[in-house]
Amino acid sequence: MKNHINRRDFLKFVATATGGVAVAGTVGPMLAGCVAPVAPGAAPAAGPAAAPASAVTLMGTVIRTLSNEYHAAWFKGGQMFADSVGMGEGHRGLFCEGDSEKQLTLMRALIQEGGDNVVFNIDPNQSPDARAIADLCAESGVYFLTQWNKPDDLHPWDYDPFWVAHMGVDGVPSGYYVAKQLFEVMGGEGQIVALQGLLANVPAIQRFEGLQQALAEYPGIELVAEQTAEWDRAKAVSVTEGFLAAYPDVRGIWAANDNMGLGALEALKTAGKEGAIPVCGIDGTSEAIQACIDQTFAATVNNDPMWQGGMGLALPFAAKNGVFDPAAEPQGHREFYFEPVFVNQENAQEIMDVYINGTPEYDWNDLWGRVQGG
Repeated sequence: MKNHINRRDFLKFVATATGGVAVAGTVGPMLAGCVAPVAPGAAPAAGPAAAPASAVTLMGTVIRTLSNEYHAAWFKGGQMFADSVGMGEGHRGLFCEGDSEKQLTLMRALIQEGGDNVVFNIDPNQSPDARAIADLCAESGVYFLTQWNKPDDLHPWDYDPFWVAHMGVDGVPSGYYVAKQLFEVMGGEGQIVALQGLLANVPAIQRFEGLQQALAEYPGIELVAEQTAEWDRAKAVSVTEGFLAAYPDVRGIWAANDNMGLGALEALKTAGKEGAIPVCGIDGTSEAIQACIDQTFAATVNNDPMWQGGMGLALPFAAKNGVFDPAAEPQGHREFYFEPVFVNQENAQEIMDVYINGTPEYDWNDLWGRVQGG
């Protein structure tokens, strides 16, 4: 049975139980959404943990894999949130390895185990998958949140109250930012090639649009070839090798994510051109940030996957427990972009210290604090 509690009383209870919430850190506006880092193994961050008589018994983090650092950090954030609400053993990772039907099968199995007391944080493989996911959850009475991928004509309010929210980073500014940083490192002129992600994937489409916007501002930069490497590092090595053979004068490589950008670096190293041809990517992985420090990468964008993993569970958890009614929230709280962290060669060491070598402390009660423009 759903447990309805007053939002003000709930937050007051949590503040009392946790000794207050965290305050903003001092490492600058680029670190929005987190507070001062704490050492690994420190006490878990505050969350809606103390909500009495939680109706939630299982939490599912539905992502592609643990084999890439980005999704591994996402899963870690989900575990941080689950631990903060005393449900560490109830947090399950559902890893579909890019198989959309497997993704649904894993979700059905967890729903069969937990009934409507499950909440999900889901990264659909492709935009069309979001509809089948929404149908499954709504029919099962399960609260859920999606990230990154959905059709433009499909919205959380179409499935009130169960589809709590959809969130992601606007890929256009990210693709634009890393492209401009790449072009500046190149001195504003020369040929580039581009490694695209999955072509039906919303972030891939948006990030490439950002690249095109940057190209319009830099007439001295010429995009001579672009090809998908499907977010995959090994495929990016092969595609980059082909690019280098076909376009010997290329002076920069734009990649839609770090995984592919790091694959491009491998190909450049084999060709004896590491450091001579700058690369950029998006995701803010430790290798990419280190590459920015080493100046073989021009830039990346850290989407703070630990925050994505934790907040993606915090929202449906709070909704299921009656902290707020999704149907009563403004649409800007239901479908939104959140603020990422931009990384270049100048600030990369600072970002490394906070997000990679440290563990940021998050306030899981600040449900809407990182809504872009909010």
